[in-house]
Amino acid sequence: MLMRARSRWVAVDWEQLPGWSADRSAEVWPALLRSCERPAPGWSALCADALLSAPSDDAGTRTWFMQRLQPYRIEAVDGSAEGLITGYYEPLVVASRSRHGAFVVPIHAPPPDLGTRQPYWTRQQLDTVPVARSALRGREIAYVADPLDALLLQIQGSGRLQLREADGRVMTVRVAYAGHNGQSYVSVGRWLIDQGEMRADGANWPAIKEWARRNPKRVQQMLWANPRVIFFREESLPDANVGPRGAQGVPLTPGRSVAVDPLSVPYGTPVWLDTTEPLSTRPMQRLVLAQDTGSAITGAVRADYFWGLGETALEQAGRMKQPLRWWALWPRPANPR
Repeated sequence: MLMRARSRWVAVDWEQLPGWSADRSAEVWPALLRSCERPAPGWSALCADALLSAPSDDAGTRTWFMQRLQPYRIEAVDGSAEGLITGYYEPLVVASRSRHGAFVVPIHAPPPDLGTRQPYWTRQQLDTVPVARSALRGREIAYVADPLDALLLQIQGSGRLQLREADGRVMTVRVAYAGHNGQSYVSVGRWLIDQGEMRADGANWPAIKEWARRNPKRVQQMLWANPRVIFFREESLPDANVGPRGAQGVPLTPGRSVAVDPLSVPYGTPVWLDTTEPLSTRPMQRLVLAQDTGSAITGAVRADYFWGLGETALEQAGRMKQPLRWWALWPRPANPR
């Protein structure tokens, strides 16, 4: 057994990984090579090997992992192996460089005095207190039309802005996480449940958007229930097929990257998932890489699955709240530390 700060890893045989032989395992190889750009402790030699010996198919990929790694069941320190997996994605939002027409909701870069006080102003204070509002003046990256689109960018931690220039050109850029105000995160879905507006099993993003459409006068109240604000930096988008950089510092791969609690699972760890598809009992069993984290992702058996970009990704991510079991794959005989 291997102990970590928030988890324990129990060695198992490969036969205990449900669905292991049915995964399209070769799809994970690009994500593995990206993690190898910043290898976890104990992975340098294996990463060098991975660069030289790319398997040609799914069976060869599984053989590569089985010959070099030991699977461990990930448990909480109390022995619980059951947990939760949610989903996230990279939003694409229409925006404007200037404030005009419907485009009135700003996306902000970090204020210059962010580091001088922690926690910083709350979301409500940044909207209403003159001295707080003045700190954000001139920090606008762009403007969006829907305050829920701005909140969605903050919840997901990054996104793409489709900017319409004055001359008619359309340019897409990425806004990446650049800091937050140090306030606690409060789920607007939880607020709606507590208000009696939604049932716990129905508080997904599509339902939240529909509630906002029906209750426009209460949207601001809902937004202020979450005091945390995320600030962004603008990045170019040289390759539209590459996801945003996760907390490991490497680009995420749709369907093969997850956010984890790094005190339970180190960045760069291959992890075998055993869960179900959103709003379904259909098995979802696949190999992924731990490459990101999030403020709500804490504990041993807790993950956030990166679905990618687009409407399908939005639908899947917004509805994903599934039971989870998982296994870490780690070089043998090295211990995670």
